[in-house]
Amino acid sequence: MKLLKKFSQAAILATTFGLSGAAMADELKLDALLKTLEQGQVAQTAENKAREAEFVAKRNEQDAALRKLTSDRNAQLSRSERLETSFEENEIKLQNLSDTLSKRMGTLKELFGVLQQVSGDASNKFQTSVVSAEITGRSAFMDEMAAKMGSSSKLASIEDIEKVWFELQREMTEQGKVSRYNAEVIVAGGEKVNKEVLRVGAFNLIADGKYLTFNPVTNTISELTRQPVARYQTSAADLQAANSGVVDFALDPTGGSILGLLVQAPNTEEQVHQGGSVGYVILATGVIALLIALERFISLMLMSAKIRRQLKDTTPREDNPLGRVMKVKEQYPDVAYDTLELKLSEAILREMPKITRNLTLIKIISVVAPLLGLLGTVTGMINTFQAITLFGTGDPKLMAGGISQALVTTVLGLVVAIPTVFLYTLLNTRSRNLLLILQEQSAGIIAERSEKGA
Repeated sequence: MKLLKKFSQAAILATTFGLSGAAMADELKLDALLKTLEQGQVAQTAENKAREAEFVAKRNEQDAALRKLTSDRNAQLSRSERLETSFEENEIKLQNLSDTLSKRMGTLKELFGVLQQVSGDASNKFQTSVVSAEITGRSAFMDEMAAKMGSSSKLASIEDIEKVWFELQREMTEQGKVSRYNAEVIVAGGEKVNKEVLRVGAFNLIADGKYLTFNPVTNTISELTRQPVARYQTSAADLQAANSGVVDFALDPTGGSILGLLVQAPNTEEQVHQGGSVGYVILATGVIALLIALERFISLMLMSAKIRRQLKDTTPREDNPLGRVMKVKEQYPDVAYDTLELKLSEAILREMPKITRNLTLIKIISVVAPLLGLLGTVTGMINTFQAITLFGTGDPKLMAGGISQALVTTVLGLVVAIPTVFLYTLLNTRSRNLLLILQEQSAGIIAERSEKGA
């Protein structure tokens, strides 16, 4: 505004000087300019007043909101003080009521504490018991009872206490029963099949001569993926087929723990495979020794029968060693007895390889088999120490492979060697007996020739 006023004064002075030095025609232009300036000043003043009025109105609104918020704050502070006072009074009342309740409950409080503990323990027992596969819902009641007894605002009724006692008594009673019922059983292929399930107390479940397992999480019954050995399955089948009397049954008193370990134990075939390549070589040599021994046993048995037949006949035959030895006497009827003795010894020596054939190989196998077992033992121990070097001794399973190979190969070597020694001894005795018969008959022929010569 001051600038406008100075500008107007300057314009007026300029006009005054202009009037003295310029034409009168310019006076009209200056009047118009002055009028325009006055109109702009009036409009600006009105706008400023409107802004001031708006500002005052907003300030009044903010003052009113501040007063309202201050009033609400004071009210909330007053309410908070009242609530704090009421809370302290209620705490005192609650403590007094709790003390009164504890005094009035007396020994019942100990009873409810014991009841809570018993309910919790029974719930855990019922969840893993195979009785729950037939009788369901017991664990849920025990959990609810334990939660109720843990709450200070709820008391157990006589009916609840009696039901807890009833469930405990029923669990003990069912442990001594053999029960039959139908249930869905998950077979090996994953399919659910309705079968007659035989529950043996709280220990085992069987169906179709197979052992079952109970999953308390999913509340399902399924066949063991791997059953125990045949004698246990036979006892299970006998029990399921029986209607009365006493039947032998392989019972797992741990409820499935021992059975789970039993089915994990390797069978004979798996133990043989644990021996590795050395074990296979030992078995191969054992089979070879067995085949050779079988062939020798049959050959010597037939040869012995032919020799016994020849002993009863004075005519020599070519189908047996004794006949071929006796034929030497006919081939050399006129030689001296000492020459005949040499000829007979030569004939016996010719028969000896046929009688003792492959016996040395059986003896060699009986000696080599334990050495192969020792080789497997050393190899297995090397693998074990390598595993210890790489992984330490924290996990015994890492060493189990080498130890299994070490022990299994030793066993296989002894299993092959021991019967092979017996077979060699038996066959060697038979062959020596046959040779003794040949030597005895040869000595008789020489004595007969000696008597003739004398």
